[in-house]
Amino acid sequence: MLDPDRATVERWVTCGRPAMLVEVIAARGSVPREAGTRMLVSADDVAGTIGGGHLEWQAIARARERLAADDIAPLDWPVALGPSLGQCCGGALTLRFTPLDETTLAAWPAAPPRFRLHLFGAGHVGRALVQVLAGVPCQIVWVDEREAEFPAGPLPGHVERVCIEPVEAEVAQGCPGDFYLVMTHSHALDLVLADAILKRADFGWFGLIGSASKRARFEHRLRERGIADALLARMACPIGLGDIAGKQPGVIAVSVAAQLLAV
Repeated sequence: MLDPDRATVERWVTCGRPAMLVEVIAARGSVPREAGTRMLVSADDVAGTIGGGHLEWQAIARARERLAADDIAPLDWPVALGPSLGQCCGGALTLRFTPLDETTLAAWPAAPPRFRLHLFGAGHVGRALVQVLAGVPCQIVWVDEREAEFPAGPLPGHVERVCIEPVEAEVAQGCPGDFYLVMTHSHALDLVLADAILKRADFGWFGLIGSASKRARFEHRLRERGIADALLARMACPIGLGDIAGKQPGVIAVSVAAQLLAV
């Protein structure tokens, strides 16, 4: 993620971590990131990026110098990337250094989600996908009837865990344009969920884990349940990008995440 999300800012402020906010307040010409870009710098961590390279290295060093000196006065640092830092961008920008505090948190906007995903199934691929999407501004409603399948410990702030039975009841809680991804432990349950999602007909994207032969079997059964061919054509199965081969959960998760971002 380029800018820190609001949950990270809130966590740093709540735990009292001393940190500096580094923000691009002006940019001219060819620069790595535009005005408004921000990152957080503490003594031992960095959240977000202002573009990387020597500019970011210098900005982190300067922020940590100010933290070590307990210097909380705002500072504007004008930088010509070519002459002073030797970066090929050649533009110029101004960085502002301010301490991270409650005022910063109050003014920090929540990034609009790229999509809202209803993820059915907490198996290996589901867990891997949630990990891949941990740094993506999205909302995930993660559904499984088996409480023990969810990983122990806290989840990212944008992931809501739902343990419900029957699982298909959660389909009705979606909003028009939501994404749905079905990868449960049961083909019978996958079919029930596919039927409920397709009958909604207002989904932004619907994916079903499985092979081409599974798709053929499901299409036959869904037609028997009254699902029109036009709706079946909108069902992504197999899921993922065709150019990414591999059946390991992590590989599938990366491929599906890329597919979701491309919708």
